[in-house]
Amino acid sequence: MSPKRAIPQIEHDNVPDRYYSLPIMKIPRTLLLTTLPLLAGAAASRGEAAAVLSGSPAPQGSLPPSGTEAGAIETALLHAAPTIRPEALRAALSAWDALHSRGEVSRPLLTVIDYGLPSIAKRMWVFDMASRRLLFHELVAHGRNSGDDLARSFSNEEGSLMTSLGAFVTGTTYNGRNGYSLRLRGMEPGVNDRAEARTIVVHGAPYVREEVAHTLGRLGRSYGCPAVRPEIARALIDEVKDRTLLYAWHPSIDKAAVSAGAAPTTMAALSVPGARSRRGR
Repeated sequence: MSPKRAIPQIEHDNVPDRYYSLPIMKIPRTLLLTTLPLLAGAAASRGEAAAVLSGSPAPQGSLPPSGTEAGAIETALLHAAPTIRPEALRAALSAWDALHSRGEVSRPLLTVIDYGLPSIAKRMWVFDMASRRLLFHELVAHGRNSGDDLARSFSNEEGSLMTSLGAFVTGTTYNGRNGYSLRLRGMEPGVNDRAEARTIVVHGAPYVREEVAHTLGRLGRSYGCPAVRPEIARALIDEVKDRTLLYAWHPSIDKAAVSAGAAPTTMAALSVPGARSRRGR
């Protein structure tokens, strides 16, 4: 009989200890992410994106541009991922369309995180929109000052140790103190645009495992990074790297949009109404 694997004690990313003494301030700013009609333009497939770089002819198979087909894509993705909330997927698709129209994303891959779900739930989905397939459905950690099992507070500030919401475009990979990691660029000023300065990246972490969830009643928490299981980190990172969209959603986004008179799914809020400020430890 094999010995029982010990539960990792590490509960966060490695950052300077000085951050623990900083007060966590809530900044009541919001941002409108300009959106266009859902999937109004045809997106380049992986082969087409490669063809653009190499100059070779692109194969057929981009995303359909019509509203009818866009609705069919949403329906197909909801069918592939029955546990995702429609409003979370819809917000992510709208953000993808806006960023694609500006040339910010290069491939029809979409990562959605629903931070309204508890950390013990699989709340990260990675979709291939061209084939309408679910590629990954995974656990993902949130920042230690965002909450315990449920994330309730969000921040763009350095030293906050909180998760940021909104649209991120993936960048290049590197090997750092947390192993193989993926850079993220926050696309919403005042909401998540300090992601690079805060070193908010996708990486594997030993505290993101079902055994940890069973023992603690929650996952371990990061310093704001969307950390994933070490066993799948490299494969997931390699799939979504190089200018694809990662969208971090929470119900407060739609609530803030409605209260401000904006269209739902277009506004990212920095904190959940009623959530108390937390100090770094």
